[in-house]
Amino acid sequence: MYLTCANQDEAQKISTALLEAKLIACVRHSLIDSSYWWDGKINHDGEVLIMMETIEEKFDAIEGVVTKLHSYDEFVLTAVPVLKTTPGVEAWLSKNLAKD
Repeated sequence: MYLTCANQDEAQKISTALLEAKLIACVRHSLIDSSYWWDGKINHDGEVLIMMETIEEKFDAIEGVVTKLHSYDEFVLTAVPVLKTTPGVEAWLSKNLAKD
């Protein structure tokens, strides 16, 4: 899953909350430059992209946490399907994610 955040502090706060809740097993932060339409005009801003390792079934719970902590009126949380991964990843995710 991917989520853009306003800054590193926000990204860290959200990442920590998701890790502590065991909704994600890993998160990576990258500084990015974003260009987008908002309020009828094109904006250019620096953001932090967080890339999270989890499973699809955690999306709704992750969205709930992000809704409480994110500063944007409309944040972009996107789930991307994983078609294939290395053999130990499923076991690692299962071990490190909260059981429903």
